[in-house]
Amino acid sequence: MEADSGYILIVEDDQKLAGLIAEFLQAQGLQVAVEADGGAAVQRILDTQPALVVLDLMLPGEDGHSVCERVRAAGFLRPILMLTARSEDEAQIRGLELGADDYVSKPVRPQVLLARIRALLRRTSEPETSEAPTRLEFGELIIDNDRREAWLRGELIELTGAEFDLLWLLASNAGRILSREEIFIALRGIEYDGQDRSIDVRISRIRPKIGDDPDLPRLIKTVRSKGYLFVSPGPDQP
Repeated sequence: MEADSGYILIVEDDQKLAGLIAEFLQAQGLQVAVEADGGAAVQRILDTQPALVVLDLMLPGEDGHSVCERVRAAGFLRPILMLTARSEDEAQIRGLELGADDYVSKPVRPQVLLARIRALLRRTSEPETSEAPTRLEFGELIIDNDRREAWLRGELIELTGAEFDLLWLLASNAGRILSREEIFIALRGIEYDGQDRSIDVRISRIRPKIGDDPDLPRLIKTVRSKGYLFVSPGPDQP
């Protein structure tokens, strides 16, 4: 089942919860495997390259934050969806900072989890079908939506799926301010609740990767009370 990497790995030590999630997802036609130990999950993720990882925060061996950090550092770029307690705002932010693509709060609502999983899988697998450009160039920064890759000065940038989606959305709307509401609806299919900081955290991860100064950004600018603006560099800028 794991040979073609088209499966979902649930990393959860609560056997009852993991079983319920796995049974529900399998009933929806998805291939699922379960891993209960955080330490073992790291090697399993790197060895089998699952299409998506559902990662609990509290695990034996290594916690979810450590697992996320280690697999991202080792080059795993496929979606990671974290499970957190509803009140764990700091834990959610920490997970996003380490490269998680999204999170679902416990108690888990199966239909919400399924919707988030499908959205993440769809964004990483569906080809571009519109007539819009699929390759953008901004000086030494090149972004290719067909290949879902970006390069800076000829070097491949390591971006998670969620980071690429956000970068492409901003860059393909260069010169126009995108509100957090627009970004949330475009990327997650839900309205912005006024408190979720996932977009801000993801922007902070993208900036240094594309050579943007986090303190004095010139490419992705924060427009106070409005949103974010991708600024196309002029001909005299690198």
